[in-house]
Amino acid sequence: MDITGNTVFIPGATSGIGLALALALRERGNSVVVGGRRTELLEKLAAEHPGVETVRIDTADPESIKDAAKDVLARFPELNVLITMAGVMRVEDWHRPETFLESAESTVTTNLLGPIRLIGAFVEHLQTRPDATIMTVSSGLAFAPLKITPSYNATKAAIHMLSETLRLQLADTSVKITELEPPAVRTDLLPGHAENEHAMPLDEYVAEVMSIIEAQPEAREIQVERVKFLRYGEARGDYDQVVAALNASDPH
Repeated sequence: MDITGNTVFIPGATSGIGLALALALRERGNSVVVGGRRTELLEKLAAEHPGVETVRIDTADPESIKDAAKDVLARFPELNVLITMAGVMRVEDWHRPETFLESAESTVTTNLLGPIRLIGAFVEHLQTRPDATIMTVSSGLAFAPLKITPSYNATKAAIHMLSETLRLQLADTSVKITELEPPAVRTDLLPGHAENEHAMPLDEYVAEVMSIIEAQPEAREIQVERVKFLRYGEARGDYDQVVAALNASDPH
């Protein structure tokens, strides 16, 4: 995608990577619409960042996605970029179903069905735009598993393969598929994670992402240097060592 001149919708961007990316894109001359579940957060965000538009959306609710899509497309018919940012990450113990099943189902609903439904709500419109992008959001954990977050790892691996496949299917359209692959970043995705010294500072992460988008507008996968340790372990032949190091240090 181009670094500027877009109209971008980012559901799940009231905090963390989503919000930081939304503000960075706004600074680069893009029109940005932020989506989130909590009305008070959206109102606060709009007050603190004039020019950033907001819409209420719960990406775990298919009807909310449909309603938000109608609202966004009615207000911003020039929309040409969708970033499927919303996601959850939970620690799970899979020894007994009562300790993981509810969490796993909820994670799949938000992290996998949410992006699928979002793409379903916008893909026809995006094909009418001369230059459009769907940016999916996977993770370094799509390629090397963190022991304590099985469902998160699995959903992000699914997002990676979905991205790869949609790129093939939509090759005959104006829609490009770009996959954002974060490493551990200092956000509140898990309790206490924003202070984790092993994770990448949020401002540094988003600055590097923006530099990649600017330098490589045709990039299929947006990978900061720190995620490549996880992303390419299997290709390098040191996958077992990567998994061992990841789970020894527990950077999430």
